[in-house]
Amino acid sequence: MTDDWVVAADWLADHRDSVRVVDVRDAWEYDGIGHVPGAVNVPFDSFRSEGGPEGMLPAREDWETLLSEAGVEGGDTLVAYDDTHGVFAARFLVTARYYGHENLALLDGDYSAWIRDHEASSDAPDVTRTDYEAGTADTDVFVDADAVAAAADADDAVVVDTREPWEFEEGHIPGAVNVDWKELVDDDTRGLKARDALEELLAERGVTREQRVVLYCNTARRISHTFVVLRWLGFPDVAFYEGSLTEWEGDGRPTA
Repeated sequence: MTDDWVVAADWLADHRDSVRVVDVRDAWEYDGIGHVPGAVNVPFDSFRSEGGPEGMLPAREDWETLLSEAGVEGGDTLVAYDDTHGVFAARFLVTARYYGHENLALLDGDYSAWIRDHEASSDAPDVTRTDYEAGTADTDVFVDADAVAAAADADDAVVVDTREPWEFEEGHIPGAVNVDWKELVDDDTRGLKARDALEELLAERGVTREQRVVLYCNTARRISHTFVVLRWLGFPDVAFYEGSLTEWEGDGRPTA
């Protein structure tokens, strides 16, 4: 078990037998390229909603079935990874958090960090199906559009748009600041930048741990990564707007 939201490949190597490792890449990558030994494959497409905006949360019963088939128990520590700097793996973790799972971690540096110094496997593990039961979303963390609007007007809160700058310029929630999620990643290592560098970058945009931080993007994928990073940094009050700009604009709310 880990109390951290981000773990290194060496940590995973030492604790692999006591956690449930989840590979969210496509099945052909999991099978053909190899994976962390013992990892189960839960491809990103399998936990996206089939109704409503593409990429949003799956239905509760679909999530329960998915995790049951992956052999996940409610008390498992889930360590997820992908090969895209962690953004899809983070989406898996936030979905798990939405449905009440507590013990969660992202593999820093994605699959590249693992294969750099550790062996991969092409063998799928034997999985015993479970009867996974989802929990309840924390409404202090997962907020609606009204809460976002209130945060945008509050002196002790900041709304953060995690999309690319050109998207932000085309239209954003009034009062929001822009922190592209990729700015938090080191291009060379594919992992997160050092804590000090992240704190400095965020502070320059007006994002500090003294504030309530409310995150959004388009369909809640990119904010998943930023959510995990802020929780790892120890920001005490981070909120997640699942509806994001898709819902905001769909409701006819203004953009700047």
